[in-house]
Amino acid sequence: MTPGNNGASTPEDDDPFGYLYADGQANGAQPPSGGYGYPGSVNRVRTVGQRQYGQPQAQTAPYGQVPQQQSYGHPNAHYAAPETVPGGAATTRQTPTAPPPGGGRGRGPNTKGLLIGAIAVVAAVVIGIGVAMITGDSNDGKKASSGASSPSTASQSASPSASASASASTGELPKIDAKALRLDGGTTTASDVKGAKADGGVYVAGFNQVGAKVTWTVDVDKAASYRLYVRYDIPGVDANATLTVNGTASSQPLNMKNFSGQPQGDWEKGWQTTWALVNLNKGTNTIEVGCNAGNQCNAYLDQFYLTANG
Repeated sequence: MTPGNNGASTPEDDDPFGYLYADGQANGAQPPSGGYGYPGSVNRVRTVGQRQYGQPQAQTAPYGQVPQQQSYGHPNAHYAAPETVPGGAATTRQTPTAPPPGGGRGRGPNTKGLLIGAIAVVAAVVIGIGVAMITGDSNDGKKASSGASSPSTASQSASPSASASASASTGELPKIDAKALRLDGGTTTASDVKGAKADGGVYVAGFNQVGAKVTWTVDVDKAASYRLYVRYDIPGVDANATLTVNGTASSQPLNMKNFSGQPQGDWEKGWQTTWALVNLNKGTNTIEVGCNAGNQCNAYLDQFYLTANG
């Protein structure tokens, strides 16, 4: 088959590039109308900014000619910055901010300072707990010590003894020896039996008869209740006497028992102490210890002294 015998619908008519082939040109193929396929009508790439909107476009160089080139470093005559074009947006240059110190990173939390603060708080709590424990132990020890002393004091008050008289005698209230007392009813002084605490070992003898008595005239600074302590000696046998204050006899006898349990008949080991409450007026008072009917008065008398009641 030859190109000329194919009728009206030949490939050359359908192929827009048929005119490029020798057989197509021989059969009368023509370039398409409208410039399609023409080398000179091909759209060429323009450099950036070459086209200006709203202005006449530059003519394209004819096919086969080299368009005028723009030398490097010289601005293109057709280029205009966008901000110079009417209606174009103005551009502003932002000044770069200096990076933060520390290699472009912001300062983070001071973890070292926080750690030191936490350790200090823990140390303070531990020290506070230790101090509280030590103080508590000390207070408990003091409470235990003070509690232990209370029963001892109560027992001394309930049953007078030599130790009770010794502690009571340390006060500043009046005290008197036997030889300074006023003696009546056949009483006298002696020093044959050892153990008396009065000056020179002198004590009151002859008290073992009805009507015998000793009197102490004493001054006090205020009216109050006092304890009257009497040191005495018995031969291991209980004794008692009548106590009279400012002319009024007590309903209870002055008890001179054998508190220490000394053997009967041993006078040197029978020295002991007893006490009784007396209400005294401010100023001068008289205290009498006598052997009345019904009393067992076989005893020696050594010293008298006063202490505050409580």
